Amino acid sequence: QVQLEESGGGLVQAGGSLRLSCAASGSIFSPNVMGWYRQAPGKQREWVASITSSGTTNYVDSVKGRFTISRDNAKNAVYLQMNSLKPEDTAVYYCNLRRLAYVYWGQGAQVTVSS
Repeated sequence: QVQLEESGGGLVQAGGSLRLSCAASGSIFSPNVMGWYRQAPGKQREWVASITSSGTTNYVDSVKGRFTISRDNAKNAVYLQMNSLKPEDTAVYYCNLRRLAYVYWGQGAQVTVSS
């Protein structure tokens, strides 16, 4: 079993920055893909960014150039640096780990961007 725990959410003004962290623990095998999803009120959960064990990254178009995903394989951790935040980035952000048919989720971290 794998457990994921996010930290670093909060309230920030538009144009500001936040850094989310996610620590994974338990039976973690490589290679795997770690990523971030978000769910705004009244909307479906959407994929934001992902990173493979070898460091290949992908982003949803709406965050390209503003968000940066990174990971520390030695610590089984993934990070999301969010810059130039917009009110539409307000959501609960979920950490995700995928390996083969297995998918694990964190409990979520609230990010609120005020205008």
